Amino acid sequence: MKTYKILLDSIDKVKDFVNLINRFKSEIDLASGRYVVDAKSIMGIFSLELSKPLLLTVYGEEELEDIENALKPFILD
Repeated sequence: MKTYKILLDSIDKVKDFVNLINRFKSEIDLASGRYVVDAKSIMGIFSLELSKPLLLTVYGEEELEDIENALKPFILD
């Protein structure tokens, strides 16, 4: 399991993120405060507060490196 801070502050970023994340088999969650949704669900993501950074949690190790490389445009340092 690994956690990242990401920012999805526009509709286009959310669409790009969901299209990208759905390529992977791993279970991935997004959290905003105490609300947690499936990161592969565009409707779930739009129910979160998107003006602030979100916490992305990837479960499993198999695809972790590929996921991290794919998410670089969204990850905050």
